[in-house]
Amino acid sequence: MRPQGVVDDELLDAVRSSVLAEPGPVTPARIAAAVQASGRLLGTAGTLAAIDAIAAELRGLGPLQGLANDPHVTDIFVNGPGDVWVDRGRGLERASGASFPTEDAVRALAVRLVAVGGRRLDDSSPCVDVRLPGGYRVHAVLPPVSITGTLLSVRISRERTLTLDELEAAGTVLPAQREVLEALVVQRRSFLVSGATGAGKTTLLSTLLGLVPGDERVVLVEDAAELVPAHGHTVTLEARHGNVEGAGRVDLAELVRQALRMRPDWLVVGECRGAEVRELLAALNTGHSGAGTIHANAAESVVARLTALGALAGLTPEATALQAASALEAVVHLERTPAGRRVASIAVVGEGRGRLAIRDALVREGDGGSGACRQGPGWADLASMLGLGLRRLGAVA
Repeated sequence: MRPQGVVDDELLDAVRSSVLAEPGPVTPARIAAAVQASGRLLGTAGTLAAIDAIAAELRGLGPLQGLANDPHVTDIFVNGPGDVWVDRGRGLERASGASFPTEDAVRALAVRLVAVGGRRLDDSSPCVDVRLPGGYRVHAVLPPVSITGTLLSVRISRERTLTLDELEAAGTVLPAQREVLEALVVQRRSFLVSGATGAGKTTLLSTLLGLVPGDERVVLVEDAAELVPAHGHTVTLEARHGNVEGAGRVDLAELVRQALRMRPDWLVVGECRGAEVRELLAALNTGHSGAGTIHANAAESVVARLTALGALAGLTPEATALQAASALEAVVHLERTPAGRRVASIAVVGEGRGRLAIRDALVREGDGGSGACRQGPGWADLASMLGLGLRRLGAVA
């Protein structure tokens, strides 16, 4: 006799066929009705478990849904049917209890998720990045581009934005750093948040944008909408990929130009990684306050990164340096440590002899929430710009 409460392939196939046979959204009520119509005696607990499992299969992330429901998980990586990893803010760790029966099951999930995002994943389009409802950003790669099988990466954006109090309690931000960060926003200073992938750039920027006064308009420009600041007057523009023929594409550079027509008090680019840096720097040189994120190994490395992005936009290194030095005033750099994500340094932006100069002003020493900061070579300029006195900043050596 088949045990009660078991969601096997036979039941899953029956419910899937029943639900998908009719048009309309796949709701829990429709799944529950299909489970009941199957004639299986699952009991109350078994029926609820079956509904959850089948809903995850038809509407969610399938075998990965349980991991996604963990509020600490920010990223999920599938390298193979039995090779699943997660990031809970302390680095990558192998996930227990999440696996796929076959490689075909991994591919089927990837194809379905990409289709939900309005794209196509097949041999003619083997690498796709989409954003899904619920705050999921999915990237999938098929063989033969991936030589080991279907690869699936899921970035999870939580709807609730963390407060500075929470970031400080977690040790991400130290008290001395917090005062500088608050001053940057309150005084409408333009800045970039730098760091490696998964360092917490989007999380920190969302938190800081929540400090913008409520009577100021914030316009966000993103390749995939991930910023969720706790601010009452925020609008988001999201890039659009072209169709199979390449038509209909709207890139970030165009969106920055459109955003300028929307009278932003704050213009924010979720991730500077292409020619849009030219439009952003130009906008910030015309009286707008702004912010954005950028991939870099250290605050000083932002110089090389901006120079490279400027070259993509047709700017010479000298032009990029002059534009950036006039448009930006600070760089906040994050890093990942075994203890979690941390603000490693806050640097001041300047220019000298036609070159962009980014100098550390406040550098974190040690780890954990009780760490201290030391003054860097740019501290005097940063403190002067923000009107901060050394005596006001605790834990500064």
